[in-house]
Amino acid sequence: MEGKGKVNGVAAMAACYQGFDPAAYLQYNYTPPRADFERKDSIVPWKLACLHRAFTEGDVRGELLVDIGSGPTLYQVLSGCEVFNKVLLTDFLEVNRQELRGWLEDEGGCNLDWTPYLQHVCKLEGRRPSAWTEKAAKLRQVITDIVPVDVHRPHPLALDALPSEGADCLVSCFCLESVSPDLAAFTRALGHIGRLLRTGGHLLLIGALGESYYFGGPGVRIPVVPLNEAQFEGERLHLIRLEVYTLPQDMRVGVDDVSGVFFVKAIKE
Repeated sequence: MEGKGKVNGVAAMAACYQGFDPAAYLQYNYTPPRADFERKDSIVPWKLACLHRAFTEGDVRGELLVDIGSGPTLYQVLSGCEVFNKVLLTDFLEVNRQELRGWLEDEGGCNLDWTPYLQHVCKLEGRRPSAWTEKAAKLRQVITDIVPVDVHRPHPLALDALPSEGADCLVSCFCLESVSPDLAAFTRALGHIGRLLRTGGHLLLIGALGESYYFGGPGVRIPVVPLNEAQFEGERLHLIRLEVYTLPQDMRVGVDDVSGVFFVKAIKE
């Protein structure tokens, strides 16, 4: 019965996502006040700074970066595309993969203008904001594919998606806790994605602290596993750094009950 319960819980989570609306999700989380590049305490600039620092410290390197559970967003690979020659985007939902393809093919129709994000990361890199067009071109050049992923499978990606030794780096933002029915499923999913990483490769995680739900669209309330700072050590994963951001009151805009955000940098031993 325990195994059946696991399957039913995961299936129920998948059903929650059938009404996911990329446009609404982007509006809720990736516009001001949460994405206010003039404010040092805004959540999106904090996330971009964490990723920029992780990708420029010199130890994260290699050929292939894989983003697990990209959703309809690109911010998580804007720094990594300068370090890795290949970037693979992944998501469970076709609507999110289609949103990403819309940007990659550069034919318009995207639900969010990523220009301010590109400009901000250029500034973090010490470049002129006007260099954003070069960065956009670089990102489109290095993204090799956008493919399905299921973190609840022991092999989350198609067997031919990665080289046999695994990826050099994984990044995953707000994925595992928001697709798992409970903490045990979250822990298993962390182990599953860890298998995609080569020994000595790095894992960069961003996610929610103390969150029990978020809205994935109008009236689409999706349960989340509430996490605290003690739950990020995975099998064979050594924690290098944990950073925590606490949401100011005006960032709590009614689309979730998140109290903070974590950033984790770990290495596979």
